[in-house]
Amino acid sequence: MSLLVVGLSHRSAPVSVLERAALSTDAQVKLLQDTVAAEPATEAAVLATCNRIELYADVDKFHAGVAELSTLLAQHSGVGLEELTPYLYVHYEDRAVHHQFSVACGLDSMVVGEGQILGQIKDSLARAQELHTAGKLLNDLFQQSLRVGKRAHSETDIDRAGQSLVTFGLEQLAAGGDVEEWAAGRRALVIGAGSMSSLAAATLARAGVAEVVVANRTVDRAERLAQILTEADDTAVTARAVRMDAVPDELTRADVVVSCTGATGLVLTAEAVARSVEGRTGQPVADLADGARTTVKAALPATGVGTEENCPLDLAAVQGATGFSVLGEAAVAGMNAATLEQHAAWVDNGTVDRREAARRSPEADAELITALAATAATVGRIPERRKPEPAAVIPRPAPAVFLLDLAMPRDIDAAVHRLAGVRLVDIESLAEASADAPMAADVDQVRRIVSAEVAAFGAAQRAAHITPTVVALRTMAADVVAGEIARLDGRLPDLDERQRGEIRQAVHRVVDKLLHAPTVRVKQLAAEPGGAGYADALRTLFDLDPETVAAVSRAEDSTDKKDRPA
Repeated sequence: MSLLVVGLSHRSAPVSVLERAALSTDAQVKLLQDTVAAEPATEAAVLATCNRIELYADVDKFHAGVAELSTLLAQHSGVGLEELTPYLYVHYEDRAVHHQFSVACGLDSMVVGEGQILGQIKDSLARAQELHTAGKLLNDLFQQSLRVGKRAHSETDIDRAGQSLVTFGLEQLAAGGDVEEWAAGRRALVIGAGSMSSLAAATLARAGVAEVVVANRTVDRAERLAQILTEADDTAVTARAVRMDAVPDELTRADVVVSCTGATGLVLTAEAVARSVEGRTGQPVADLADGARTTVKAALPATGVGTEENCPLDLAAVQGATGFSVLGEAAVAGMNAATLEQHAAWVDNGTVDRREAARRSPEADAELITALAATAATVGRIPERRKPEPAAVIPRPAPAVFLLDLAMPRDIDAAVHRLAGVRLVDIESLAEASADAPMAADVDQVRRIVSAEVAAFGAAQRAAHITPTVVALRTMAADVVAGEIARLDGRLPDLDERQRGEIRQAVHRVVDKLLHAPTVRVKQLAAEPGGAGYADALRTLFDLDPETVAAVSRAEDSTDKKDRPA
């Protein structure tokens, strides 16, 4: 059996694909169960974070394993296999181990060196153990990756190469300024009470915000988090919990909003954000789409796009009926089929701009609306690919509210980027910012640690592979000694117990000395690359029963599970 990982991450796929492929907890459970039920795999674990989805498995066939794991990922993510395949990466055996260790050390994170991934790996292992889909290989791999990650953080200053996603996001909100100065005295609203939201709330509290309001669908979890923040010794923050239906009211009072929920749809629409800013400033909110500043009407669509003619789509930004420009996709981001149908009715009413109509045929418009409606019906809403807005072209007033969206799929409508008086940082903008972040010199040291640990893990796995054969050999030798001693007892019945003991010890010493050098040497040879064949050679030379070797393996695996920490 061999280790195989198939996955996609922020390095291989755009945010729009990651967002649609995100796995709920129930989907992860079903994926694990279906993977171990598939023929090529005997073990499975899923590592799903805000910017990666990876399926680990112990397989007996490489090509069949890749095909099966890819198919299962597509089925459970809801993204078609043909669309998903270009974004998938595959790692096998030592390369898979190297990838896992690199992930654990934060080398593969969006923000290099962030340590939260260790908690996510631990949760992934715990889920696989609970479902009994993790066997000896994946237990060894994930537990060792946790140790390697901790070693990287303790022996190097990899943390200086990057921060946690929360800290990095707050730094982006502060626009490069001091986070504590920026946060001092502000009111914060944290939507969600999971691990990422809890980290955000604690980080904001330590940064010096005056108040943290926690909103969550399960109020008990929000109340527990608020109590922890209030009772913390290192902060003086006021914290309270509210229900999710109180978010609109809290939004009008919050200066900073952090959202990270498991919702599959938007938690905050552009319209809701626009209303909250208007309530704070008393002024209509400007929409900076396409470089023009237009007032956002009360009937703002989910994307925040609206024209003077009240068209639900910014059709002028769409180029051609067969594809969409960057701005064209932005114009329909988040819209459902019903909203798109409103545009069809708007066209039928003859309100389309005459210059635009001159450039486009009715047939092209009809085809475009049909394609958009079909896409929205399939994926729920059309993800936006934002085009950076040059500051010199589109003037922005000072933000009245700051929003940090750490969810995948996103919680906050991406069209909020275009609202004046609002600063939104999300996974996509964090990826853009981190791409230019300088790499610390400690990264090279961590890479050396990873390489050394991969070699050690491979040697240990290869050595462990031969251990059942060595144990079976020693068991066979012990049985031979016991049989010969029994025969000696029958031939020499007059020997006293002291004499029998001396003979027994002498025979055992001879056998042990004869087996010591070969068994030690064969373990050393098996630990080297290409040493897997030594176990087969040993079984053949000593005519060992394969079932005896398998029984030793099962016994060792059972002991390993019993001794494994919960």
